[in-house]
Amino acid sequence: MSSRTLPKVVVLLGGPSAEREVSLSSGKECAAALRAEGYEVTEVDAGQDLAERLAEIRPDVVFNALHGRWGEDGCVQGVLEWAGIPYTHSGVLASALAMDKERTKVVYRAAGLPVAESLLADKTDVMAAHVMAPPYVVKPYNEGSSVGVYLVNAAANTPPQLSDDMPQTVMVEQFIPGRELTTSVMGDRALGVTEILTDGWYDYDAKYKPGGSRHVCPAELPQEITEACLDYALRAHKALGCRGVSRTDFRWDDSKGLEGLILLETNTQPGMTPTSLSPEHAGLIGLSFGQFCKWMVEDASCNR
Repeated sequence: MSSRTLPKVVVLLGGPSAEREVSLSSGKECAAALRAEGYEVTEVDAGQDLAERLAEIRPDVVFNALHGRWGEDGCVQGVLEWAGIPYTHSGVLASALAMDKERTKVVYRAAGLPVAESLLADKTDVMAAHVMAPPYVVKPYNEGSSVGVYLVNAAANTPPQLSDDMPQTVMVEQFIPGRELTTSVMGDRALGVTEILTDGWYDYDAKYKPGGSRHVCPAELPQEITEACLDYALRAHKALGCRGVSRTDFRWDDSKGLEGLILLETNTQPGMTPTSLSPEHAGLIGLSFGQFCKWMVEDASCNR
């Protein structure tokens, strides 16, 4: 892109997913940061008229700040490919793969990356009896941001009773005790490792409500574990075919050393407020929030 004339940017935010409120926050912060960097920015709440809105605005670049289904699973990426508009983050295939937690694990295993035991099960069966020996976690297999996550403790005598808005098919995954870690990748570089501290389970409220969690960035870890997180996150990014920025989440059972480090999932469009995890990682290499957003715009393309 020309350094003389900055491109006209549309920031996609909101949308119809369960993570709409998070996306609205991310998008508004990114739009403000890009305006401060000198870009002409239009915010678009992504709805069914998205193609028409983009045809009217005719942006040079789309900054995709959507989270969850439709915006992060390859659907919007397909619209942007069809329209020939360069966009940020991962393309159609990587987005679809990373949003599907079971297929993500297939890719991880093929790349030699460690994962927790899991299975897909019918929601009715999960509520009728334990389909896996506790402790385990039940979650949608194609949502993010800890939407609809149930922790079944080792002492649980009865199976979980899932809410009506949980999908009919869910993922049941072995619970990995220990510490919550996460690593961001920017292009072909893993940036750093954060440990996330909470008073309880790292669920949706812990992620997004004030005071719900605390970040230690960089994480205070043995060098071997830090290096493994950076290596695994970059390998996951490449194996899934991600582009731009991604973030991979881990659990680490520190009683088992390196063998206790397990990949959970890769987020192809991680949260993007100045205090979110990936912008914190960018800060470790000297990038301000605005510079981080600018890099993503400059990295945008089609055929991702």
